[in-house]
Amino acid sequence: MRLRFFVSAIACLFSSLGAAAQQKPYVSPVPATSPMTMKPEMTEIWNPEVKTITPGKKDSEAPSDAIVLFNGKNLDQWVSQRDKNKTAPWKIINNDYMEVVPGSGGIETKLSFGDCQLHIEWSAPDTVEAGGQNRGNSGVFFQNRYELQILDSYNNRTYRNGQAGSIYKDHAPLVNAMRAPLEWNTYDVIYTAPRFKANGELDAPARITVLHNGVLVQNNATINGLTLYIGLHNYPSAHGEDVISLQDHGCKTQFRNIWIRKL
Repeated sequence: MRLRFFVSAIACLFSSLGAAAQQKPYVSPVPATSPMTMKPEMTEIWNPEVKTITPGKKDSEAPSDAIVLFNGKNLDQWVSQRDKNKTAPWKIINNDYMEVVPGSGGIETKLSFGDCQLHIEWSAPDTVEAGGQNRGNSGVFFQNRYELQILDSYNNRTYRNGQAGSIYKDHAPLVNAMRAPLEWNTYDVIYTAPRFKANGELDAPARITVLHNGVLVQNNATINGLTLYIGLHNYPSAHGEDVISLQDHGCKTQFRNIWIRKL
């Protein structure tokens, strides 16, 4: 009895498969369409129109949308770091450049910045003295925290992540592009501020690109946190825009032609 039932079931199965094999293949009721023919204008974006600005006649001159932080005439855009109610205590010489007054303390901008493009020209003291970290030492601090080192690194050996063009104690420059003493150096910087989550945790670290005298020395480098003199770098707390500051490291370092664009 069981054998007869089994044989019957097998026969039904083969019969069903045969019927299925005889069915016509499924045809979509909607005919397939050919791809759209592309035209040049379909990938052209016209609006909004790109904003027009006027660039400087020279690379050192500020474009029309920049904020001029120092043009040799006054220190109106700067205050003392020791007393923010006082004007920056550094000297202006020949209506051309400002010079650090050693021991007077650093200076900082009145305005705060986050993402930015910064142009700054600097020179070591006229008289070459000492060596290592004591020769023309200063620094540009973005958001008052992250230092791009300023140092006379012309024939002056020091630790590689502390020479000119370095993100201090973080990234050494790709090359040493320092000019000889008594010549001016230029930094052109693209800085991206760190991002923080709503709970204060770091979402994305700061990044920086630096051209030293027209030579790329930091290529979209990640800044790993506060550029501390001692200890590992880190992001201890969330923050927003903050000032640009220049360091008094006891050297008569000089600055001129400083301008910035908010990005």
